[in-house]
Amino acid sequence: MTSSAPRRTVLAAALAAAAGAATPSAQAADAARTSEASAPAATPQAAARRSKSLVDYHSWTTTTDWHKGRAQGTGITHGARPGIHIVHPVGTLDYKDPHTGRTTTWDYAVWTSPAHSLKVPATEVIASWNAHTPPATWIAVELRGTYSDGGHTPWYVMGRWTAGDGASDIRRTSVDDQKDGRSSVSTDTFAIDAPAGGLRLTSYQLRLTLHRKPGTPLTPTVWRVGAMGSDLPDRFEVPASRPGQVGRELVVPRYSQEIHKGQYPEYDNGGEAWCSPTSSQMIIEYWGRKPTQQQLSWVNPDYADPQVCHAARHTFDYQYEGCGNWPFNAAYAATYRDLQGIVTRLTSLTDLEHLIHAGLPVITSQSFLKTELDGAGYGTAGHLMTVIGFTKNGDIVANDPASPDNAAVRRIYKRRQFENIWLRTKRYDAKGQVKSGSGGVCYLYFPAKPAPTQHRVLAELGIH
Repeated sequence: MTSSAPRRTVLAAALAAAAGAATPSAQAADAARTSEASAPAATPQAAARRSKSLVDYHSWTTTTDWHKGRAQGTGITHGARPGIHIVHPVGTLDYKDPHTGRTTTWDYAVWTSPAHSLKVPATEVIASWNAHTPPATWIAVELRGTYSDGGHTPWYVMGRWTAGDGASDIRRTSVDDQKDGRSSVSTDTFAIDAPAGGLRLTSYQLRLTLHRKPGTPLTPTVWRVGAMGSDLPDRFEVPASRPGQVGRELVVPRYSQEIHKGQYPEYDNGGEAWCSPTSSQMIIEYWGRKPTQQQLSWVNPDYADPQVCHAARHTFDYQYEGCGNWPFNAAYAATYRDLQGIVTRLTSLTDLEHLIHAGLPVITSQSFLKTELDGAGYGTAGHLMTVIGFTKNGDIVANDPASPDNAAVRRIYKRRQFENIWLRTKRYDAKGQVKSGSGGVCYLYFPAKPAPTQHRVLAELGIH
């Protein structure tokens, strides 16, 4: 029922060190229309709240943004979704795929962002991206930061991504053992090793390297690249919030991961660990997208909901050996027509209420003991579920994929319990040992052209 979250060992170590020291579906369209009529405009108070936030999400998505970066062999794709692509390679790379053992020669071109100064110096950074990668193409996303003492990190690989896994493709992968003695990368997350000492990351650059087979006109196209930096306080408990915009529930497809138990064990031991791709598939279909029958032809026809199997296969991180890589899930969602996907953090249930009220469901990451979430019936070291609404008294309505069947997926969880297990950064496991919490990590998937109210709510969170 969980992702492979326990393998995020660097994050846990960092927290321990600190302690020691296009056309949406009918229901989505209805949600957009209703929210447009009823959601409030952005307020000065909301802007002030954002300015004091300990989360900074920044992205490059527009023609102006791409012009600001340093292009080495890349050009700008114009149109409704501006992006970058290979115009002329600037070199070749012999890449030995650690997961297939094959060495292949690739042409490449590079785009490097300008430095982004974080609004609040960060202890953690998570990058995410949206790209089209035809067969025999791929991208590498790297991050280099400046420390608060003026030093610099190395270029850290935040992911090597391609949507496919055919004979001509690399295997999408994170990269282990990246560190410089002051910071390190665990799967998808950059973290300061000893935040209690005061060291922070004050700015960062992102570098995109686009690859293709020599002699082919095919090219990756990247439409969005960004990162979320944060400096959250270590806390076992977060302040309780008051219900605000409640009493709304979005109509989101319900899929159970548990009915896939034992299916395709080569992808994270099968469906019992597919909480992340199952949640992703729910939101993708909320927006009216899904794989074609041809894309699903590889799935055993005896299996129900083959699109969940497809999502697991195409989010699988061959190094992490799991489907719970956060940016890989966002990138998978963005392979569907006119969808965007990002990874960020929210700092309150109020933010979540505003998103739901605007017709935007949210995938949240949390970990908890069985006794900490009434009605769940399980405990987990890391689990993704989809928040689809709030009851009239402010409790959470969630599509929880860790359910015995699709009919049981819709759950109501107590507001205070859910708030704490999702937003806290530290927790105790069943043995009483201190472990990390996600600190409000979430996936947001939304159209390339959100409705005006949705655009406004996203902008309040710094998402453009």
